[in-house]
Amino acid sequence: MMRFASLGSGSQGNSLIVDTGQTKVLVDCGFSNTALSARLARLGASPGDLTAILVTHEHSDHIAGVFSFARRHQLTVYLTHGTYAVAARRQASLPECRMVDGDTPFVVGGLEIRPFPVPHDAREPIQYAFSDGQHRLGVLTDTGAITPHIVDVLRACDALVLECNHDRALLAGSRYPAALKRRVGGRFGHLENGQAAALLGQVDTRRLQHLVAAHLSRENNRPELAAKALASTLGCSEHWIGVADQESGFDWRQMM
Repeated sequence: MMRFASLGSGSQGNSLIVDTGQTKVLVDCGFSNTALSARLARLGASPGDLTAILVTHEHSDHIAGVFSFARRHQLTVYLTHGTYAVAARRQASLPECRMVDGDTPFVVGGLEIRPFPVPHDAREPIQYAFSDGQHRLGVLTDTGAITPHIVDVLRACDALVLECNHDRALLAGSRYPAALKRRVGGRFGHLENGQAAALLGQVDTRRLQHLVAAHLSRENNRPELAAKALASTLGCSEHWIGVADQESGFDWRQMM
């Protein structure tokens, strides 16, 4: 049995939990200790249930609460050398950290975890795919482009959490300064709805039980636009597509 949920997704903070029953890991923590504990409680979990924290990159909406939470609850943090180097300059002290090679799978408890590099404007950013030996979950946010390697890693998943950061037209007409528009929409920025939909067209979706759009911009996207783009590729109802939000993320989803 493997299930997953989001504690919140967006520019104000991100965290995802993956659970096999005996193993529970967080992916990122962009929230304070108090806020994260409250969000875990909403899902019927507590800090003492957690096995480890996996970090994708050093941007504050993903890493702000990682080290204080890990120290308080004696959790090991997994991250790349590049992310560690940035964190070590910012933090007076760090909890136990283990270095992750962006191309080498590793095991935490009952989870096999495959990290994979992504193009994003961070020191050494990665994303993760998870397997309990029966089911596979792919998580892809904070990438500005789809690479052949990303397609290969996510080729056949039972569940996908997929970035739909912005709608191209909304971003073009937004109040963002021109430089920020170029960053967000560039190769090292964030995926827009059409790019996310195009990825679905390149992978095998026959096993797909869950698809959740994540990391939506409040200003430059709308949940219905993200759902419509993904549903158009899958040929499914827009209501079947899940959408993570900033306040409540999304509730547990289990693979059968």
